[in-house]
Amino acid sequence: MPVKVIDLFAGAGGFSTGAELAGCNVVWAANHWPEAVEWHARNHPDTQHLCQDLHQADWSQVPAHDMMLASPCCQGHSKARGKAKGNPQHDASRSTAWAVVSAAEYHRPPVVIVENVPEFLEWQLYRPWELAMQALGYSASPYIIDAADFGAPQNRIRMFLVLTRSKAPILLNLPKLPHKPASSFIDFDSGKWSPIHKPGRSKATIARVESGRRKFGDRFIMPYYSSGSGKTGRSLDRPIGTITTRDRWAVVDGDRMRMLTRFECRDAMSFPDTYQLPDNHRLAVHLMGNAVCPEPVSRIIQAVQEAA
Repeated sequence: MPVKVIDLFAGAGGFSTGAELAGCNVVWAANHWPEAVEWHARNHPDTQHLCQDLHQADWSQVPAHDMMLASPCCQGHSKARGKAKGNPQHDASRSTAWAVVSAAEYHRPPVVIVENVPEFLEWQLYRPWELAMQALGYSASPYIIDAADFGAPQNRIRMFLVLTRSKAPILLNLPKLPHKPASSFIDFDSGKWSPIHKPGRSKATIARVESGRRKFGDRFIMPYYSSGSGKTGRSLDRPIGTITTRDRWAVVDGDRMRMLTRFECRDAMSFPDTYQLPDNHRLAVHLMGNAVCPEPVSRIIQAVQEAA
């Protein structure tokens, strides 16, 4: 029988998709964002869905399961967003992690896997949170991984906390894989191209393009918005940098350039090429940038099953 899985804070469905790639059956998924639930449901039609703030969830209505996956809100932990002390919005986002304790208290699944940014482990309330899970019989084993090492063509550092109902934390065998380059998903025949030297293009962008050309030639990728990858961008022969919830990466091809398409963002996240996305580019990019990379999830779940 396939392992039955539930997915808390399911978003666009990266955790669920990774579980399915590992042979699991995702029986229930929940998120507070209606658009995320809509697109999760389109891609996982056999899964029961709930659109609700999980602080108010009735766990008695959730199907029995063998594994709980959860991606509590990361913005309150991430250094990328900054977190002013006492910021009520960040405090509220960090508190979503307590829904995991509440669900685990009711159902006591053998395995719980929590995904977040590495700073989750530095949260002031992480130790009380971990003690609460220990009180329920769980041992915690954190793994900080780069998605590029486990099947995604993207450098994306995330923390996966594997909690098992065992006396000691389990040790996973996670051999690293060869990196997939950005060239594996960039389609030079698609997207909306524009001349590099068009009116209004910033001097900083032009300078970055010129630096990239000197280092990589006519074709490369570079951050158009935000920072990262220095002033030269990066080669198509290595994974792309982190996909975010807003347009960030530009593709340069000779005298033209464009932003990544929503389908390239999907492929960079390691979703299957059959995964449906909204036509609205901004919404699709937001869903992908907020997701979990499915391929690394699949390998983590397989390692958990092997270690059990």
